[in-house]
Amino acid sequence: MADLRNYQSRAQTGEVIDQGLRAYMLKVYNLMALGLAITGVAAYLGFNFAVQDNQLTQFGVLLFQSPLRWVVILAPLAAVFFLSFRINRMSVAAAQTTFWVYAALVGLSLASIFLIYTQSSITQTFFVTAASFGALSLFGYTTKRDLSAMGSFLIMGLFGLIIASLVNIFLASSALQFAISAIGVLIFAGLTAYDTQRIKEMYYEADGYDVAGRKAIMGALTLYLDFINLFMFLLQFMGNRK
Repeated sequence: MADLRNYQSRAQTGEVIDQGLRAYMLKVYNLMALGLAITGVAAYLGFNFAVQDNQLTQFGVLLFQSPLRWVVILAPLAAVFFLSFRINRMSVAAAQTTFWVYAALVGLSLASIFLIYTQSSITQTFFVTAASFGALSLFGYTTKRDLSAMGSFLIMGLFGLIIASLVNIFLASSALQFAISAIGVLIFAGLTAYDTQRIKEMYYEADGYDVAGRKAIMGALTLYLDFINLFMFLLQFMGNRK
């Protein structure tokens, strides 16, 4: 009888942990999805304010042609570093607000893709990215295989990808750009699965509200970055230029 009670107690504890983990991961995905929605709205509205009747407005000139464009390009990088280094000293509400601001800044910086690619190809690429991301993230969540070794390899590859991208700014090689895009898709596809597993393993049932909230925000930010980068690299393959 004692063994049966112990078994029931362990089963109930495991069920509570599973429910907590599902709630935690659902919060991560919801935060990420809301961030993507903010980015999409900001990009679309930014483009529509910038371009009217196929002509750049004053806002468009500021956004795409003036020195302000560098502020728009670099502001998201500053915001993500600020959030990453300060999150442990921020309230959950402040961290969420910073994430929303970051997502909106990314949207403004991506408004220029509507100048380059057709809206139909952008939409098509988004849905392909969403389907691929969902499958890869599900694999990372359900697999019993430890992806740590793969993650280390992918992170090293990411640094190499950044260096190659910087070099190609000066070389302007189409062949190198094609290789960068192909490798970028593979790297962020792998990182999606790896990061999902890592975020899942970060869950701890005894975490308080603030700690769990910060973990969920950082997890959402990580997956958000994977999605955006996967989308941008796929767009270089699938996007129809105007």
